[in-house]
Amino acid sequence: MSETEMTTLARIHAAAKEEFLQKGFQKASLRNIVKQAGVTTGAFYGYYESKEALFDALVCEYYEHVMGEYQATLEAFAELPPQEQSEQMDKLSGDCMKEMLLYMTEHRDAFHLLLQCAEGTRYGAMVDDAVALEEDATHRYYEVLGKLGHPVPHIDARLEHILVTGMMNAYFEIVRHDMPLPDAMRYLEELHAFYIAGWMKIMGQ
Repeated sequence: MSETEMTTLARIHAAAKEEFLQKGFQKASLRNIVKQAGVTTGAFYGYYESKEALFDALVCEYYEHVMGEYQATLEAFAELPPQEQSEQMDKLSGDCMKEMLLYMTEHRDAFHLLLQCAEGTRYGAMVDDAVALEEDATHRYYEVLGKLGHPVPHIDARLEHILVTGMMNAYFEIVRHDMPLPDAMRYLEELHAFYIAGWMKIMGQ
């Protein structure tokens, strides 16, 4: 790609980010984007086939990084011996949440797009995607506790889903607010302690 093409693409991205952040994906106008970028509609389609493809170019890398890191942490945790899982769960989950939060605060615009502006795209289900990963990991952990001689009482599936969804929404709510990093980390620590204590009680541990 030539320097001119890279400059044109950068203008398109900058105009698109501003439009999406202001209006969200669904209400964003492709006409406004190309006008603000100073390019023709025909030139735009030389780079992207649709508004959806443009949005994807702005956020895909960041979505894949966070969700990939989260899934990798859950899988690594599941591979630990049962006793180590019980001993390390609090620390490993907390460390993962901190690393993800650091990354998201370093790329605030991308995650504002993902968390607040993505309705109508495949990324609109980001919180639900995280909930699904967490629910699966939670079920595996129930089995581990059973192997350790600490069976978990029956937990209503709907209640479990509500709790996990609430936890994830609370976590991402920290990102939605443009607060200083020290405040965000303090809130995360308090939120993590709150949910760990709650889950331990529910699981009878």
